[in-house]
Amino acid sequence: MLRALACFEVLDEVAPGTYGRGRHAGALATDGPASMLHLVQLFAGREVWRSWGELVETVRTGVPAWDLVTGTSAVEGLAADPDLQADFNRAMAEGTRRAAPGVAAAGGFERFSSVVDVGGGDGTLLAAVLTAHPHLRGTVFDTPDGAREAERALAGAGVADRATVATGDFFEAVPPGADAYLVKSVVHDWDDERATLLLRRVREAARPDSVLLVVEPLMPPTLAGRPDALAMVMSDVNMLVWTTGRARTEAELGQVITGAGFDVRSVTPAPGSTYSVVEAVPRPGS
Repeated sequence: MLRALACFEVLDEVAPGTYGRGRHAGALATDGPASMLHLVQLFAGREVWRSWGELVETVRTGVPAWDLVTGTSAVEGLAADPDLQADFNRAMAEGTRRAAPGVAAAGGFERFSSVVDVGGGDGTLLAAVLTAHPHLRGTVFDTPDGAREAERALAGAGVADRATVATGDFFEAVPPGADAYLVKSVVHDWDDERATLLLRRVREAARPDSVLLVVEPLMPPTLAGRPDALAMVMSDVNMLVWTTGRARTEAELGQVITGAGFDVRSVTPAPGSTYSVVEAVPRPGS
């Protein structure tokens, strides 16, 4: 096992039979900016591990493997297991932490005075945006379980005086009247129908001059010559076994956005990440 970990550069064989920390060891640390421990624990945890074992059945039937092995949907399973929900929240925060500086730089937030982070979890992304843009005020919006740690995270980042936490169901309604609506790593969790409904609720909450910022990795139209797409492809398969969602190309995501009553205005890569910021504005009369 030690040799295997050394091959993946988690450990380093410093002498025959003697191992030290490798260049990827920080990803398994309990804390620190490079830690991906909770993501590893989530994706290698019992439910997800068993779900991957039913991949073929999901391909045959279209039913997420998580549902097949647990008897419930991922959303229901997380809600019923506080420990699993807490692990999920921490894992999502770890993934967001790496992308947050690039999103804060690419979103054009200097134009806005208020932003709502829809499905914003523990506030990791909003905290980074507010830190990078001290003039801005923001709201984290998520389910009560999803936003459970948001107040603590925002306070820890020193932005609690410019941030609020609101809870609810984004398929029902989102907080109205913000300059910008930020939706990161949420659309890919859902099929086209549910993803469109989610963004339609944002459209209903938005002012005519509000801006929608959808942050997702964009699947290339073809994988030819794109070895860098491997992580995105594997994440896409994870969506297949876990949820009804999927990664989308720029054109596919654009169809969901326009179907919700927005017009796509620009696509900006977020520096230092695999994400892009897709900016859209409300379509008049939609």
